[in-house]
Amino acid sequence: MTKESTFDALLDEQRSFPPSEEFRAQANIQDEKVWEKAEADPEGFWEGWARELDWKEPWKKVLEWDPPHAKWFVGGKLNASYNCLDRHLEKRGDKVAIIWEGEPGDTRKLTYRQLHEEVSRFANVLRSRGIEAGDRVAIYLPLIPEAAVAMLACARIGAVHSVVFAGFSSEALRDRIVDAGAKLLITATTGYRRGTEVPLKKMADDAIQETPTIESVIVVLRRPAAEEGNETISMQAGRDWFYHDLVKDASPECTPEWVDSEHMLYTLYTSGTTGKPKGIMHTTGGYMTGCYATTKWVFDLKEDDVYWCTADIGWVTGHSYVVYGPLANGATVLMYEGAPDWPNRDRLWELVEKYKATIFYTAPTAIRAFMKWGHQFPESRDLSSLRLLGTVGEPINPEAWMWYHEHIGRKNCPIVDTWWQTETGAIMITPLPGLVATKPGSATRPFPGIAARILDGNGDPVEVGGGYLAVTKPWPSMLRGIWGDPERFKSQYWAKWNGIYFTGDGAKRDEEGYYWLLGRVDDVINVSGHRIGTMEVESALVDHHAVAEAAVVGIAHEIKGTAIGAFVIIKESHKGYDPKALEKELNDHVVKKIGAIARPEKIIFTAELPKTRSGKIMRRLLRDVAEGRALGDVTTLADPAVVNALKDRYEGEA
Repeated sequence: MTKESTFDALLDEQRSFPPSEEFRAQANIQDEKVWEKAEADPEGFWEGWARELDWKEPWKKVLEWDPPHAKWFVGGKLNASYNCLDRHLEKRGDKVAIIWEGEPGDTRKLTYRQLHEEVSRFANVLRSRGIEAGDRVAIYLPLIPEAAVAMLACARIGAVHSVVFAGFSSEALRDRIVDAGAKLLITATTGYRRGTEVPLKKMADDAIQETPTIESVIVVLRRPAAEEGNETISMQAGRDWFYHDLVKDASPECTPEWVDSEHMLYTLYTSGTTGKPKGIMHTTGGYMTGCYATTKWVFDLKEDDVYWCTADIGWVTGHSYVVYGPLANGATVLMYEGAPDWPNRDRLWELVEKYKATIFYTAPTAIRAFMKWGHQFPESRDLSSLRLLGTVGEPINPEAWMWYHEHIGRKNCPIVDTWWQTETGAIMITPLPGLVATKPGSATRPFPGIAARILDGNGDPVEVGGGYLAVTKPWPSMLRGIWGDPERFKSQYWAKWNGIYFTGDGAKRDEEGYYWLLGRVDDVINVSGHRIGTMEVESALVDHHAVAEAAVVGIAHEIKGTAIGAFVIIKESHKGYDPKALEKELNDHVVKKIGAIARPEKIIFTAELPKTRSGKIMRRLLRDVAEGRALGDVTTLADPAVVNALKDRYEGEA
């Protein structure tokens, strides 16, 4: 292996947890040759899954592959909303599709029939506002049922939804609306987070002052109208409309738009190393196939399950495993709007107990928070309904895995540690819970039909050891491009090796063929499962009037796994600053520019940054400083003394 491609593979985890005989006997997939069969005929494997969806017109060809461009189920026509709703009405019409609880404790339940009617009404509303197939619609909503309704209504008429996480700032919303060219925005008067109301409509108003493409804004009343304060609502006549006023008069029948398999379903923005968020494009047929298949097998989904994925719909996990995957399978989905520790730290376990949740899918960062709070909180609740646990968002450390196994699963639940990305659309590496013995910290094996490999810098396979994680063959739910930037799509994902997808992650493969994720190989920082580009945070810091230059790196954090550490150079004109006051001011500024998830955990003020002679900041050395490691090679530095001075400064403030 080349020096460039070597990754430290320090973890040596030997514990193994095979599925119980009881779980194995009832599992949806019990054929141990499933990987071998899928590898022998991947197109046939995925075609079998596609046939389990409902198609208006059959495909003529399973795959057209002209690297890096793939077309799946070529010529087929379907509708994602139809597959999530209409096809269930005959047998599951009265089954509960969504159980929802808001942070204040308000609750709603929607059956498949009721959800179908609500989606149809709102789809007709969108059409009445001039939205047509291919138009982009921005969604800026808290995790309320209308968020799923809005996504499915867009899909029903062939519109392309672009969901923006409601924790993002107005500026972040503006940038994403402008990039997508969205014609319509769906938002809410307010949302809730840890007992505080988030004025979403006010933030949306600030955003759309600079979004010329927005023609209409539809506003969901989060609370009864009588309780809404004037400070959260400012409705502009002719542009802004209340959701409830529009849907009440709309028809409950809406014929779905039958779209080509490659018709774009949504764009979703994810951070990149260049600082400009990139709109990942997913199309309909292949994406629905991947989401449907993985939901059914990875979560071993049964008719009577109460399935709970804690992700927000602002992230890809919410798209694939709150909305499209579970609903295409006819599942009962639990949705919770608020924080896990509001009003008490047992809130999630209270909900598991209350609704008898059977499947629980959350992030390692949440598990680490649960660990910090103490096992007394889950142990105060009846969690006996749980039968399967999952993790998503980042690699899980073995200690957190074991805590999850013992204190949430009570040593009875398989844990599916899943690896995938916004770009992959669906789960790529995961245990199949009835077949695979799990190891704490390992995502285990690629899903059948997924050609995940570990390669060295030359593109040669690494059978045992560390390297770059790549996908060597196309898969149905793969991204189809970056909105408006085809060159970036090629350079970011396909330039490293010809016709091979580079994930940007490092991984190792052990002697038993298990995969262990080692983290990002670029400068994107993964905070609590959220990928944040360094350039975005640095740009926000430098936007402050006192800052001359900034560099940010990922630093170890007990709960989040990784947090943001910032090294900041102050302008000469501001040398008399109060460090604590300025640190708070800069944190607030980053929150305003990007959102709270990008707030630095630690800011170090410095006179210089370590740079190469060509002027490139050496973030590797900053990470060494932040982690307290011995400094790496400093021979290419313009001024090697800078990094030692910075190290002394950092350790003095630690």
